[in-house]
Amino acid sequence: MIRATTARTIKVRHNSLGLRDVEFDGVPRPRIMFVGDSFVWGVDAEANERFTDLLRGRIASHGVVNSGVSGFGTHQQYLLLQRLWPTIEPAVVVLIFCANNDRADNSTNVRYDDYQKPYFVAARDGSLTLHGQPVPQSRQLYIRQNWLVSHSWVARVLVSAYVEIRHPLVTVPDPTERLVSAMRSLVESRGAKFLVGLQFTDAKLIQHLQAEKVPLRCSTAPRATARSMADTGRRRATGWPPSGCSNC
Repeated sequence: MIRATTARTIKVRHNSLGLRDVEFDGVPRPRIMFVGDSFVWGVDAEANERFTDLLRGRIASHGVVNSGVSGFGTHQQYLLLQRLWPTIEPAVVVLIFCANNDRADNSTNVRYDDYQKPYFVAARDGSLTLHGQPVPQSRQLYIRQNWLVSHSWVARVLVSAYVEIRHPLVTVPDPTERLVSAMRSLVESRGAKFLVGLQFTDAKLIQHLQAEKVPLRCSTAPRATARSMADTGRRRATGWPPSGCSNC
């Protein structure tokens, strides 16, 4: 158990799969798997306040899996879905897309304070190529794992310069729509259903999903947050789906 603080201090516990969720029981039954970033993970919300936990108490026939990871873009969610699929084998996958930051996350090789991460490059034919694997060591890890670097500002400056030169910032054309299509293809190829929820409206993605006939819901709130979803959940007894918008 750890404590995390942003606008509010919350208790955080992760299960054996590395997810902030109840322990995976493995009992054969249909499962709904939510993938997303901190909005799904539940920043500023206690675990039992999140929409996934509220939903779990209302759908006895299905298991509900929260696989949100704070800071993940659609590309990392796609990779995580591939890794977890053999264990979870979901019947339904719901991608929660946060339009205020997911496009930026999908278009670069760093996140937060220059943490390195993988990224995809989309070709003209629509194919996706994974780059940044294995993931280079970030300067924060050098500082955390090396006593000299963590105790000497000179060493930290040198390490920071080395990482910036050796692994510079990379920005690529936004591959979001192609990533969502790839996720859909993965899900449907394995006999499951794919849905998308939007934190708030993203006209380009909505147009793409409608053209692909992907079921979607979006929030009318201009800046929905995990905490606001938790508050909504307490009022409505369920936090998902939020109120739909006219485009959804």
